[in-house]
Amino acid sequence: MKLSKIAIISLGVIGTLFSISCSKTKTVEGPKAEAAGAPPKTWKEHWFTHDLVVSRVFYDDNLSLYYDEDVDKSVIWPQKTMSDVWSYVKKTYGAFGDSSRLYVIFHQGKLGGGHPASYFDESHDYRNTIDCGLDNWTYPTGEQIGVPIHETGHIVCGASHGVQGSPSDVLWGDSKFMEIYNYDVMMHIGREDEAARIYDQLQSQTDIFPRPGSKWFKNWFYPIYSQYGHAAVLNKYFELLAQNFPKVKNAHGYQYTRDLNYGEFVHFWSGAAGVNLKDQATLAFGWPDDWDKQFKQAQIDFPNVKYK
Repeated sequence: MKLSKIAIISLGVIGTLFSISCSKTKTVEGPKAEAAGAPPKTWKEHWFTHDLVVSRVFYDDNLSLYYDEDVDKSVIWPQKTMSDVWSYVKKTYGAFGDSSRLYVIFHQGKLGGGHPASYFDESHDYRNTIDCGLDNWTYPTGEQIGVPIHETGHIVCGASHGVQGSPSDVLWGDSKFMEIYNYDVMMHIGREDEAARIYDQLQSQTDIFPRPGSKWFKNWFYPIYSQYGHAAVLNKYFELLAQNFPKVKNAHGYQYTRDLNYGEFVHFWSGAAGVNLKDQATLAFGWPDDWDKQFKQAQIDFPNVKYK
């Protein structure tokens, strides 16, 4: 059968169109594979009263951020803020185990407050973790930014320089070191406004320990911090403890075997500052006779902690 010229031309056009169409056809790709070493997309809590499955909403080299189902997913400020916090912590206080990331869990309207865990802790799958709950996380001000940074400070106190435990907690409690720690971190992540708020608030705040009326920030930590090296003096304290205070080997490094007394406390802070801080301690807390005996004994027991 013969084809007319029109039919032949039509078939040619159809063939050309078919060829063009085929050349533009693309293979539909499936979901991209997770990068090697990416943190898990979900995490089933299994500590204290926590038993929720939380979902990863962000991660980078410093941070893996998880929200429970009630946290507003439009809240994105923790991505940069907490990544910057942990980057600064590692730069200032060194590595915390093999993982470079901080694992941050936020709850909303439940499981209030916060707690830390470190790479030493099986309870949190050997991850440097902070787990915090507030009624909302909308703005990075006040407790919304302060609570999670505070909890990272407990990791610093309890797991820096390869040693587990915080032998100073018996003396400074839950929050006294965290006051100067939060101030310093805020100053180094571009939140000088929050640092100023902390400074102003703590000028008049007092505690009942070690004696009524004690001003830990104003009369102890801030003078040491401002005169003897800022963050470097804070880190030096933990470094000297790790090098000199009694410890034993454990599965992931070392562990302190006992707590400090106040004389030892002043001795190690003097070593960090490079000067004898007995006068500063007397101004801040008084100087009972038993502290003086402890201080002199600490100088004998830990001779490698040196100062003028």
